[in-house]
Amino acid sequence: MIAHADSNDHAQWVVTTSGRYFKSFRHFSGKTENKERLVQHTEVINHTASIDINIMRVLNDRWSLMVDLPIISNARSSLYEHGLVAGANKFNERHSMHSFGIGDLRIAAYRWLLDPKKSTRGNIQLGLGIKLPTGDYDYQDYWYNVGPNGAKELRTVDQSIQLGDGGTGVTVELNTFYNIFHNFGVYGNFYYLVNPREQNGVRTYRETLSPRLANEAIMSVPDQYMARGGFSYSLNPVLKGWAVAVGARLEGIPVHDLVGGSGDFRRPGYVWAAEPGITYSGEKFSFFATVPVAFVRNRTQSVTDKEYSDKSGTFVRGDAAFADYSVNAGVSFKF
Repeated sequence: MIAHADSNDHAQWVVTTSGRYFKSFRHFSGKTENKERLVQHTEVINHTASIDINIMRVLNDRWSLMVDLPIISNARSSLYEHGLVAGANKFNERHSMHSFGIGDLRIAAYRWLLDPKKSTRGNIQLGLGIKLPTGDYDYQDYWYNVGPNGAKELRTVDQSIQLGDGGTGVTVELNTFYNIFHNFGVYGNFYYLVNPREQNGVRTYRETLSPRLANEAIMSVPDQYMARGGFSYSLNPVLKGWAVAVGARLEGIPVHDLVGGSGDFRRPGYVWAAEPGITYSGEKFSFFATVPVAFVRNRTQSVTDKEYSDKSGTFVRGDAAFADYSVNAGVSFKF
């Protein structure tokens, strides 16, 4: 990924379609994996696939505007949401819930801080945007064995497979590169979503599972962040246009938001991953693929975990399911 700033003065369109897939199933409390969940077959399994449609208008060699809309498909298989009780036939009570639709729309403006005509070896790009609550944050599907006489009921799906978060947020991005040699360089990307809204009013039904979860009855609207960086190596002239990269990726949900409250239900935590990748850059067409592989997964203690711990005098921290890896790939066309 030998990055560069486009030095062309004429405006152009760049349309990118990218996809992401992962399967989360390994449960962690803190950095400790709850391996018994897999042994007992009580793990929650989420399959998440998304396609992002990204349209960018390059205004000149410094400024560009972007609109990004994700289309998301989720499937969630679990026991505890479908009436699991001690001594019951667990496998008869495992059911799946689904969600499908558009996610939250994002609009952003970007500027290269250094003159691309002069700073050909490296540059820094700043981005500022807004995230709109266009995704359904009260998506519903059937919970089984929870109604009268074990009937199914239409209820809100888990926060992890909601299509949106219900908040209008501000996004801040920083992208940078520096080419140490003509075919070897470093890159970095940083993204942070500021969500001022504390909660979206959507019921989680977690209070029906345990009295301890009474303070998690409503969904939080958390901040989100991502950072990545590493080294890239161009394969020119052997394979013209191709480059390989290796780096690290950090993404997660913080315990405390930068603006507004941080209560109600969220699963804060983060993932560190090693991220190999490959890119192809042509005159009008480009392609990329990365496979981040997790090496640290940490489900941190939420605000509501801390509140209950203080009240009960017993340390409490919820768990969360994480993936081993994700697959990211996309194509871009310039017009």
